[in-house]
Amino acid sequence: MKTKFCPCGRLIKYEFCCGAIHNGISKAITAEDLMRSRYVAFTLADGDYLMTSHHSSTRPLSEKRAIVKWAKSVEWIKLEVLNTFKGAKKDTEGRVEFKAYFKTKDKIQFIHENSMFVRENEQWVYLGIV
Repeated sequence: MKTKFCPCGRLIKYEFCCGAIHNGISKAITAEDLMRSRYVAFTLADGDYLMTSHHSSTRPLSEKRAIVKWAKSVEWIKLEVLNTFKGAKKDTEGRVEFKAYFKTKDKIQFIHENSMFVRENEQWVYLGIV
């Protein structure tokens, strides 16, 4: 039987990795954990999680439907974490630089982002692009 690893790139089953975060079983311990869980939410077109894991001051509620539609329209290939700065368990902010690869029709593209994460209500949330 083949084991299905989490789409975030960690060699752990989804249910014990990002799935546990998505389902509220565990919290993202680091900013990188949250970023990985958000990438997986894009692969699943989980708009609810993308909104709740977004900082309340920058949450794009009016764009939720468009974000979900776009996330469903591409084929997600892989996530590559390039760099992290702070964002550890006891930090209050952190940055994660990553590339998220996806395919549209026959063209492979990627998003290269340096994202800022902060703690809100004692949980990591995505604030925006640095």
